[in-house]
Amino acid sequence: MADTEAPAAAAEEEATLYNEGTFRIYLPKDKKNLECRFYQNEFPEIESLVMVNVRNIADMGAYVSLLEYNNIEGMILLSELSRRRIRSIHKLIRVGRNEVVMVLRVDQEKGYIDLSKRRVSPEDVAACEDKFNKAKAVHGVLRHIADRKGLYLAELYEKIGWPLYRKYGHAYDAFKLVLGDDIDPFAELEFPEELKNELKAYIRRRLAPQPIKIRADVEVSCFTYEGIDAIREALYAGMNVGGEKNPIKIKLIAPPIYVLSTTALEKESGINLLNKAIDTINESITAKGGKLEVKMAAKAVSVKEENELQAMMDRLALENDEVDGDEPED
Repeated sequence: MADTEAPAAAAEEEATLYNEGTFRIYLPKDKKNLECRFYQNEFPEIESLVMVNVRNIADMGAYVSLLEYNNIEGMILLSELSRRRIRSIHKLIRVGRNEVVMVLRVDQEKGYIDLSKRRVSPEDVAACEDKFNKAKAVHGVLRHIADRKGLYLAELYEKIGWPLYRKYGHAYDAFKLVLGDDIDPFAELEFPEELKNELKAYIRRRLAPQPIKIRADVEVSCFTYEGIDAIREALYAGMNVGGEKNPIKIKLIAPPIYVLSTTALEKESGINLLNKAIDTINESITAKGGKLEVKMAAKAVSVKEENELQAMMDRLALENDEVDGDEPED
């Protein structure tokens, strides 16, 4: 009898709740306290766009989980998958893939949610993905704090997340204010100061903007008397467009092609800076009788593209190495 009562007593002790400030502390093994939807409404609104993950494909359509609503189940009807005639459902949708869909019907009592993929435009997809990625970042921050402090994630949303959604339109926009010193988005919210400081510290670490690499490839040539000197002068003029915070680097790929690069916290500002540098180089080299041709317009590049560029430059450098043919044979 004592053996059967011991596990029950241990489980009851494990599930003990106690207060810390305005939050309850709960440390279960199954982490149920870390489950919560992103938004205050338990179900999505009709005609709203949601992000889903495809779980199973059946004859009637595809069963999905609504990622923003704590993975409640929905269905994309077969007739709502595509505007065109469906020859193979597996070519339109795949298990495990995330999809942007529109909500058609919601039966809260039975838990039925009917969804449509064919009514979503490319513009809708971009807007929904942006909203989802921001909400996912907010969820990650709150979930980390809940896990670290042993709190209920739902209570963090009730006291922090959802009030910020109501006031700022999106909690992510409120979190971004923490990165500056002008506005404290948590000033009017009632929860322990220690928790506020920990939340702010994690937001600064998690949401701090990362520098973006911007690159452009240009061909600069000049066949007048000044030739190389004119090219060098034009390239230096382009480099001088950058400053200490956003220096512009110019490297030779292979004559007469050069690569311009810089880093910026915002993609558009970095692209504008390189375009200004290109215009400056063009004005300088044109005045000397040369010309500039843009081979690749300024754009943000990935680490993979940078590695490919470096590999190409290393290969060209190796090919250009002079081999001394007068060395005596051993």
